[in-house]
Amino acid sequence: MYKLLFDLRTVLRQLLKSPGFAAAAVLMLAFGIGATTAVFSIVYGILLRPLAFPNPDQLVTLGDQLTGTNWGKKDAGPVTAPEVITYTRDTHSFVSLGGYVLTSYELSGGVGEPAHVVGTRMTAGVFSALQVAPLLGRVFTPQEDEQRTPVAVLSYAAWKNRFGGNPNIPGSKILLDRKPYVIIGVMPGDFEFPLVAGRLRRSELWVPMSFSAEEISSEAQVNWHLQMVGRLKTGASMEQAQSDAEMVARQIMRNLPAKFSIFHIHPVVYPLREITVLRTRLLLRTLFMAVGVVLLIACANLAGLLLVRAIRKQREMAVRLAIGASASAVLRAAILESLVLTVSGAVLGIGMAAAALETGKPLLPETLPRVSEIVLDWKVAGFALFLALLTGLLCGLAPAIAALRTNLNAWLKEGGRGSGDGSNHGRLRSALVVLEISIALVLVTASGLLLRSFNKMSAVDLGFRPDHTTTAAYFLPQKEYATQALVDAFNNELLLRLRQLPGTEAVALTNALPASGNDGIETFIAEGYENPDGHMSSASPIEIRGDYFRALGIPLLRGRFFTEAEDARHELVVIVNHEFAEHYWSNQDPIGKRMRIGTKEMQTPWMTVVGEVANAKLGSPDTDAREQFYQPVAQLLKDTGSIALPTDIVGSAGYVVLRSELPPEQMENALRATVRSLDPQLPLTRVETMQQLVADSEAPRRFNTALISSFAVAAVLLAVLGIYSVIAFSVASRTQEMAIRMALGSQRLGIIRLVAASSIRLAIGGCVLGLAGSVVSSGLLQSFLFGVSAFDPWVMAAAALTVFLLALAAAAVPARRAASVDPIRALRGE
Repeated sequence: MYKLLFDLRTVLRQLLKSPGFAAAAVLMLAFGIGATTAVFSIVYGILLRPLAFPNPDQLVTLGDQLTGTNWGKKDAGPVTAPEVITYTRDTHSFVSLGGYVLTSYELSGGVGEPAHVVGTRMTAGVFSALQVAPLLGRVFTPQEDEQRTPVAVLSYAAWKNRFGGNPNIPGSKILLDRKPYVIIGVMPGDFEFPLVAGRLRRSELWVPMSFSAEEISSEAQVNWHLQMVGRLKTGASMEQAQSDAEMVARQIMRNLPAKFSIFHIHPVVYPLREITVLRTRLLLRTLFMAVGVVLLIACANLAGLLLVRAIRKQREMAVRLAIGASASAVLRAAILESLVLTVSGAVLGIGMAAAALETGKPLLPETLPRVSEIVLDWKVAGFALFLALLTGLLCGLAPAIAALRTNLNAWLKEGGRGSGDGSNHGRLRSALVVLEISIALVLVTASGLLLRSFNKMSAVDLGFRPDHTTTAAYFLPQKEYATQALVDAFNNELLLRLRQLPGTEAVALTNALPASGNDGIETFIAEGYENPDGHMSSASPIEIRGDYFRALGIPLLRGRFFTEAEDARHELVVIVNHEFAEHYWSNQDPIGKRMRIGTKEMQTPWMTVVGEVANAKLGSPDTDAREQFYQPVAQLLKDTGSIALPTDIVGSAGYVVLRSELPPEQMENALRATVRSLDPQLPLTRVETMQQLVADSEAPRRFNTALISSFAVAAVLLAVLGIYSVIAFSVASRTQEMAIRMALGSQRLGIIRLVAASSIRLAIGGCVLGLAGSVVSSGLLQSFLFGVSAFDPWVMAAAALTVFLLALAAAAVPARRAASVDPIRALRGE
């Protein structure tokens, strides 16, 4: 121990004598370990961290795979309300099983003004399956669910933010959609359910499902919109649960009315944790690999710096060995120096990672789930320290071996002249630089592909004009707007008042906005069309009221738009988009064609196509165009025919779309004021411009591009530093050679070419190896690209040229320094 402490004091003293070297090594490694730790925290929080529930491996989802749809191909799809009851009652592999659905409420009765909040309706079986005890009070019981008792459980965030963290909150009353509910409990701070992507969709409260008679009627057996979660019994396997669910599904299909016989249900049991991260796994793994190669470059640079330092200290090592120092002592000192640097870099890097997570977590894209669970905990910090120790050992070995191979006779006889840069050491340093350049080129190529892909996406025709358009979401509470007449009166008056605002060009109400990721689908029959695969036809239905197409700038291709006169008393009409027309009436004029909602067995009325419009992107610009059809809200109930329930109300929630001559930001307050003038308690949510909505839809690809590009820039900078240090050291060790060459008549330009030749060789070697690596790794990026091949020759050539020129630029300073050597002074010094 005494020897170790003595060696440590010696190492610290030597490092303090070389503050530039120590700072460069620590900062370089801190950056690599900090970036790795931050990204690993994200990967661990989303992919690896167990769910915050007891025995999370027993939690599964149960849903349907429905013939003719994409539901459940990889995971559990939605289920119907009658299925929730049947699966819960008749399966035997679950301790508890329940259904849930995200919804929204107008919340009043708390601190502040009424607000729109996201909530979850769910059966009591969900809380039983999750097995999380509330922080305050209790959760609701099956009896309260069945008896439709109006009770609510708050999230920790809602309790703190909306009710001031009042410990006596259980027993208090709130209004949800202006209906009184009693708060019976508050969940812990780390409780989150459902586990959905996006901060805006997190539940602030949970209420009993309390199915209405309409929700469990025979017509509701084809309304797939609920999700299910359950906990497996101890010893029950996924296979047993799957078999159990399949038996119940066969019973469900036998009990379906004849008109629904076309539906074939195949249940899917899937682990809850896996379904949560299904769509982000590939992205996170790619990011982790990218940051891993940055750490690899940082370690290679550190190894190069330590090797150069060891070579420069060879005279000292020779003296120490000559006067009796043991080889183990020299080895221990070299490795200890490396460990001091790497542990210091790790501690600094962990601090940088913590700061980066604190400031950068709000910037993560909304598509990532479990963002609230991304923290820097002891496991991640321990992993970072392990990386530091491993890096220190590996990076210290090469310099230590170099020190042990010191030629004592050469150093003691010649005074160290000319023996400081052996060929083996030079080759090792050159190999490290070639490796750095090649890795940097792989990342630069990936960055170039993503940047070109993002540019391609930005140039896509959206099918609408997002400029000068303001949007907002609203939800009419059922208690105050209990009839269709009340809903229609509010909507019509809202349109009238908005049209009278100064600068208004067009205004509309709709259930879905372009670029919002609308996933709604509706089955239908297209006149004269038979699906070749026997599947059901489906498309995205969009309900509109007002001048929707003009408000969004969606061009008319054929026919006409809807008129104000088209209501339930007139002919039922529909407008389809170009993708719909091409699919179902290819090479025909769709105007005058007919379609109807539902299946062949359902008695629904025909709707006549009166217009064809351009394809408006429902999701991000890089998504494929989908079939869409537009219906006037005034005809919706008649469109659905016998499927419609007597209690159905349409148009009670949706979006306002307002196009104006003024900048859209200036219309936001006017829009809020207009709604307040109609209903002072009604809150508007998601008030934003259409351009903001489009930008949000592009956020995941923008995030991928920015992050990979950041790593690419970091990798290039580290590689440039690496090649600079190698060339600079080579020039410093060959000062005498350069002086002799210049004394014998060599010109300064010749010296520059000599130094540049070394840099060119390293750069060419790194670029060749990097291009090969880019080709090998390109398949990993293909799923993230849009309109660009992973083997794009222009991107690869541009990336290689960029890295090559930067490598030459890194050699420019050492080359000029070599050419400025004064031969007389240099030879006199020798």
